[in-house]
Amino acid sequence: MIRDQSIICFAGEDWWYHHPHSKNHIMRRLARAGNRVVFVNSISMGLPSLSSPDLAIKIKRKLRSYLKAVRRTEEGIIVVSPPVLPFYSSRIGRKLNRWLLVAQLKLLMVAFELRDPILWIAIPTAGEIAGHLGERALIYQVSDKYEANTMDHASGSEVIRAMHQDLLARADLVYYSGRKLFEEDIAAHPEIAHKAKLLEQAVDFEHFASATEQHWEEPGDIANIGHPRLGYFGAIESWLIDQALIRYVSRERPDWQWVLLGLKAARLDVEDLPNFHHLGAKPYTEMPRYAASFDVCVLPWVTDNEFVSYGSAIKVREYLATGKPVVITPLYEYESLDGILRVSRGYDDFIAKVEDALANDSPEKRKARQLTVKESTWDARAEEVSDAIDALVGP
Repeated sequence: MIRDQSIICFAGEDWWYHHPHSKNHIMRRLARAGNRVVFVNSISMGLPSLSSPDLAIKIKRKLRSYLKAVRRTEEGIIVVSPPVLPFYSSRIGRKLNRWLLVAQLKLLMVAFELRDPILWIAIPTAGEIAGHLGERALIYQVSDKYEANTMDHASGSEVIRAMHQDLLARADLVYYSGRKLFEEDIAAHPEIAHKAKLLEQAVDFEHFASATEQHWEEPGDIANIGHPRLGYFGAIESWLIDQALIRYVSRERPDWQWVLLGLKAARLDVEDLPNFHHLGAKPYTEMPRYAASFDVCVLPWVTDNEFVSYGSAIKVREYLATGKPVVITPLYEYESLDGILRVSRGYDDFIAKVEDALANDSPEKRKARQLTVKESTWDARAEEVSDAIDALVGP
């Protein structure tokens, strides 16, 4: 692993309240190897629309992050929540943000003795800062079809697309978290083929495998929920979760219990169902304990949203690592695993796939699911990143 490098990562997530994403996992490992790492919490893609039902709670979350300002984690990562103006459709707003971010980051670089940093950008709105921190190399990680996300913010799609294309041109290395994004951008921008790489999602394997490899006492808030339990953990958004699917399945199979863990910014329409249970966000350390009590792990995402269709959900690999049966709605990223997991093709097929999962499981099938992801660990991904950085900047 590389050592003694300074790395500034502009993540698309918040360290303090999001389920750990790829940047979180990789930066932890680079810090443990002896690198100086600054993790910049999401500077957002802009404010949600004023009519958005989750506007207030998202502002409240961000204000809580601002109150933490600058903190150091147990691995030594410096986590910072820099105040910015979330008005990226405005040229003046972008210039002010660049000035604010450069000033704040340069102070941090002096305070923590960071020199000639490697700049890792995983959100296109951070592109304005590129070239202003004296970076040795610029790495751009593409995790989503950014301009297709019109649900979380009110910034114009053309503005976000322009930021994305500018970073594609300027980056020394471009990482893609999903195969669909990777293939489409290479086709549209063949000039980046020499510097574009697929950095697939991974899993903290031993952590999630413990769900079925040791005995867990059931958490109190799930103990009184009946079986079978269809378990989900991760982001819970009204535009992401297929509520029509949940309502249909609940009508046809009212004894099946939906158990969802994760952040929820706005109330869902299905919360009135007697078999729907949202247990809130849980610590990462507790996820295997909850997963141990699931009968089937599910990914009930919508299938008619362009942004969602590009998803490469980490949780699918985490589900597989537990050994539990997995049923998902179609995602390009995981079509090749149909058979190891179960991909549903409609509401009735979802029911059929869950019934099959409940009736036809075995230790051999559980082991096969785990073996599919056993080597795809975050340690392995961090090694890939280390080798690529070494090739860019040398020891």
